[in-house]
Amino acid sequence: MNSPTDSGSEPGRQPRDTAVKESARLTHTLFRLFIVAVLGSFFVFQLDVSYLWLTALLTAAGIVLGVVVLIRAVKYKESRLVLFGTISGLVVSAVMLLVILASTLFFNQIRDYQQCVRHALTEQSTSACRTQLENSMPTGLR
Repeated sequence: MNSPTDSGSEPGRQPRDTAVKESARLTHTLFRLFIVAVLGSFFVFQLDVSYLWLTALLTAAGIVLGVVVLIRAVKYKESRLVLFGTISGLVVSAVMLLVILASTLFFNQIRDYQQCVRHALTEQSTSACRTQLENSMPTGLR
């Protein structure tokens, strides 16, 4: 007698299907972690320049996860949405890397600007903060 689980299926088919599902589940989990890392790095950078180390850590994690997800998406022929999202996220991570490098170079100026803007109550005082930032930058960047 045949049991209900093996009726009409090949003997080696069931483990292969579960392996494919587990692989897809792992890729999607890695993709979600990648998206969280990329968005987290962007939003942490918006908070304060003092958290630049956390932004750099999240960006590095995002780049590593993005490469892993990109390789898995191509290797296992994942959906185009995962592939497009991964490529887009890697572009955002590359831009964040450039922003982190620029912020590292001008850390003191950006920190002073953020403190000035935090205490600015009017548009005129915000404009004065912006002018102060421009004057504190090297002459080649003005």
